[in-house]
Amino acid sequence: MITRDEALGLFRKYNKSESLYHHALSVEAVMREAAEKYGEDPEYWGIVGFLHDIDWEMFPEEHCKKAPELLKEINTPDDMIHAVVCHGYGLVTDVKPERKMEMILFTVDELTGLITATALMRPEKMKGISVKSIKKKWKDKSFAAGVNRDVIQQGADMLGIELSEIIQMAIDGMTKVAPELGLWPVEENA
Repeated sequence: MITRDEALGLFRKYNKSESLYHHALSVEAVMREAAEKYGEDPEYWGIVGFLHDIDWEMFPEEHCKKAPELLKEINTPDDMIHAVVCHGYGLVTDVKPERKMEMILFTVDELTGLITATALMRPEKMKGISVKSIKKKWKDKSFAAGVNRDVIQQGADMLGIELSEIIQMAIDGMTKVAPELGLWPVEENA
């Protein structure tokens, strides 16, 4: 098993964008939340979530194809590499998510973007954000138009869970790291 510090070092080697770093932290937090919910290893699931876009910034044309080579630099286990590759299923790869962890990663990658965009529109950001507020923005196709809602729904269907359940899990995970993401309101000093 690779460590979080090894994952961070590799991520920073290939990704300089703070927005991509925040996305990695968001997906990591949601994956940790999911692991806890399903009685799995939060460290393992979190590292997979953190590294899922390892090749995005420097190799966008080879997204999910260059990742195995980069991940081997820190001796990432094959099952983690498979999970990273299959998060792009149907978009940039034909490697299908098979395990629950892989299906969740496939689903929440796009979902964290919708939640982030929604939070940025609210003065209170993630504080008190609800499934209802996310679903309202979901319906507005012009809002966060780059978020592929079909992928999110496809992932929820793969998992056999309601969309509301996966949204709530993502909110719960992201709320835990919201200050680090800049998605928590700045409290005024009295």
